[in-house]
Amino acid sequence: MKINKDEENIIFNKPYMIMILALISCFLWGSAFPSVKVGYQVFSIAGNDTYQKILFAGFRFLVSALMVFIFCIITGRSLKVRREDICKVAFLGFVQTSIQYVFFYIGLSNTSGTKGSILAATTTFFSVIIAHFFYEEDKLSFRRIIGVVIGFTGVAIVNMNGAKIQGGFTLTGDGFVIISSLVSSLAGIYTKKIAKDIPTFVISGYQLFIGSIFLILTGFAGGGRGLDFSFKGSVLLLYLGFISAAAFSIWTVLLKYNAVGKVTIYKFSIPLFGVFLSYVLLGERVVGTKVIMAVILVIVGIIIINTEAKKSLKVM
Repeated sequence: MKINKDEENIIFNKPYMIMILALISCFLWGSAFPSVKVGYQVFSIAGNDTYQKILFAGFRFLVSALMVFIFCIITGRSLKVRREDICKVAFLGFVQTSIQYVFFYIGLSNTSGTKGSILAATTTFFSVIIAHFFYEEDKLSFRRIIGVVIGFTGVAIVNMNGAKIQGGFTLTGDGFVIISSLVSSLAGIYTKKIAKDIPTFVISGYQLFIGSIFLILTGFAGGGRGLDFSFKGSVLLLYLGFISAAAFSIWTVLLKYNAVGKVTIYKFSIPLFGVFLSYVLLGERVVGTKVIMAVILVIVGIIIINTEAKKSLKVM
């Protein structure tokens, strides 16, 4: 039994559904941090081998795209793209999967993991600010700004090591991570725009596929050696592929039916999941007072923005 668009709108507009699906996506993206680190070990990728990392990312997103395609075939969903929509999906794939991750991987190679995590969280800031100029339901307010600042403070606290973060600003390090966050925000705005007329899984599948091809070609062009597909490596790559396939598809659905700021605020939970899972799987960091404080601040930020959204709906 198929659900029509009006029913979908009602289902995916419910606060509890937004929270559940958004947190599932963020948990999956958070699990990618320790999984990618394990992947570097399994595929013997050195810390300064940037193009090999880009190649690794390309194969990951290629697997993701194939998973989305297989899911659509099994469930009888159409994968047809209208001629007028091909350029839209291709552009999203080039921006969201290719450009964003090229800047992210190069930037992360030239800055510390701590600074990278904090700077990557600026995606939420950019999304809330940019959405203000595109969507009526995403207009900036004092309450919304406070919610974002509180959430970002939580991310900063969990990533701080000591009183301050060491090291100065570098364009190819910190600058590239910030550019990656800006590109991610712009891609999110564009995703919401084209999702009105193009099926969710068509957007996810083709943008991942197109982006992955560009990353793979870039990796090989820069001197990437290819990957040794052992059993352990193949299983890991399948999991990483599943992360992106599921998370991007869910996120596209949420952006289609909800205000950008209302959904994006949940991205502050990604570093928290990443820290927790890195502790569990890799033994990194210590889960203690800082993490508890961070969780509380992120939750408060989410509540502030969502209660504002509910009040706005009542006024309307």
